[in-house]
Amino acid sequence: MKFIVCIKQVPSTNEVRLDPVTHAIIRDGRQSVINPFDLYAVELGAQLRDRMGGTLTALSMGIPATERLLRECISRGADDAVLMTDRAFAGSDTLATSYAISLGVNAVGGADLILCGKMAVDGDTAQIGPELARTLGIHHVTDVAEVMDITEKDITVRKVTETGSFVEKVAFPAVITVVKDIVMPRLPSISGVRKSLDAPFKTFSAAEANADTARTGFNGSPTSVVKTFTPEGRTEAAPVEGTPADQAAFLLKAVKEVR
Repeated sequence: MKFIVCIKQVPSTNEVRLDPVTHAIIRDGRQSVINPFDLYAVELGAQLRDRMGGTLTALSMGIPATERLLRECISRGADDAVLMTDRAFAGSDTLATSYAISLGVNAVGGADLILCGKMAVDGDTAQIGPELARTLGIHHVTDVAEVMDITEKDITVRKVTETGSFVEKVAFPAVITVVKDIVMPRLPSISGVRKSLDAPFKTFSAAEANADTARTGFNGSPTSVVKTFTPEGRTEAAPVEGTPADQAAFLLKAVKEVR
């Protein structure tokens, strides 16, 4: 079977830098890490690959420095990696990103099961998985907390919701997004790190992937960031004197001014 896990890079610290013109996050591969939710998808993909046989490919869209993160995925269990990288992909919203990722899926001949983290910790949209499935025209299940069964033809999972959970079976090909703690991600081993240094790694530009540039980057992003800013921390303290009634009145007035 063929498994693909989708990877996103996120800032490694709270020091997020913003482009003053586009208002988008400036992504520096040297200061980025694998999106934490995606680590659970990598581990689940590796376990399913070991159980069913086949291959697990780590796939991402990003700047060339993203190769470091994809090779880390190989050290954590993936067999190979693919990076979609081109200036034409810059500035993509979730719709344009899912289109670029779909090109990568098609470039490697598709997959039986595509795994994604529930969401990215910097954007929190949880849109890539469903949009990718829609773009590819295949089934999907979000918020998967448990894989109950898998065969050559389908997968049975337990999906969690705000009101509980339920079991769903979907036929392959399919996309699932996984929640935190569905499995425990392994740490890179010495043998895994050595494997990652020489493992197959492919890159595709927009032209090589036959991309429609009207659907990539800023051109293919129907949503735009109007304003993004980093809130400034402010700490002020003042003594509140008087009777309990005076103090309560002071606090009530302060809360009303803040609101």
